[in-house]
Amino acid sequence: MTVSIDAMGGDAGPSVVVSALGRAVQRHPAVKFILHGDEAALNALLKKRLIKLTHRVSVRHAPERVRMEEKPSLALRRGRNTSMWRAIESVKNGEAEVVVSAGNTGALMAMSMYQLGVIEGISRPAIAGIWPTKKGQCVVLDIGANVECDADQLVDFAVMGEAFARAVLGIERPTVGLLNVGSEDVKGHEAVKGAAHMLRNAPLPMEFAGFIEGDDIAEGDIDVVVTDGFTGNIALKTAEGTAKLVVFYLRSALKRSLLSQLGAFFASGALKALRRKLDPRTSGGGMFLGLNGVVVKSHGGTDALGFASATDMAIEMAEGGINQSIVADRAGVRATSREAVAT
Repeated sequence: MTVSIDAMGGDAGPSVVVSALGRAVQRHPAVKFILHGDEAALNALLKKRLIKLTHRVSVRHAPERVRMEEKPSLALRRGRNTSMWRAIESVKNGEAEVVVSAGNTGALMAMSMYQLGVIEGISRPAIAGIWPTKKGQCVVLDIGANVECDADQLVDFAVMGEAFARAVLGIERPTVGLLNVGSEDVKGHEAVKGAAHMLRNAPLPMEFAGFIEGDDIAEGDIDVVVTDGFTGNIALKTAEGTAKLVVFYLRSALKRSLLSQLGAFFASGALKALRRKLDPRTSGGGMFLGLNGVVVKSHGGTDALGFASATDMAIEMAEGGINQSIVADRAGVRATSREAVAT
């Protein structure tokens, strides 16, 4: 397997990527890596990190980079000489199986759709994220790619989500729920009602739980949470803000007195475990599902640990054959829908 990396994306640029590469090379001894970006800068960083250019690690020069604030339409028009475009192009040409970038999310989605295309049977790709729960973790999609969705698109998201849960999270029959303003069947707009009707009768390797509410996500009973990108992105940012608030309150409380500081010392192991659980760097970033190729978007402000986690996720997705599962499952849903219409 070969991983194609946009080495110039993100707030910190190539220094973080090369540091993450040092971790990835050790974790995945059978995987090859292609770095796209400023060749001179990358070679200097690789030399500093004692990473040798071998058959496993190579550098492809790309003279330009996509700016984090750049509009996706502009990046798409001028993007052929950028590190992001070249990284995706390696997958399009069959040189690599996966792409990892910490760059501009909108530009990455636009370039990926233009070069790789969408899986047959899928209307639009979605961005999925992994969230911690009381019982482990769940996958939530869409978290930002599609502001408005119809019923068919939500069904697509459910298919992609359950395929991801099986391929990456190792859940044989994931439980899928539609995020709604209430759990009752009469609540919600027509898109979620229509999607629920289709999913109840869909021949998918999953358990459909119907409608769920926002506070159900953290309970851990739902493996795949399906929603539109507008709602999903708000839920994501709210959850991230809440996690930061909890950490802030906890730190303030533990520094309040000498006794509380002593308690923090004895509870240091538990506090470290909590910090790891809430650390967004370990979640693997945002997974672009529904494309003819595996694309993972690491956080723009990530560090080496976060980018390495995103690389791990991309490799796991490819090894799990996620796209093949999506194609097969969506074809089954469409066949069932056609039979229902015919009868």
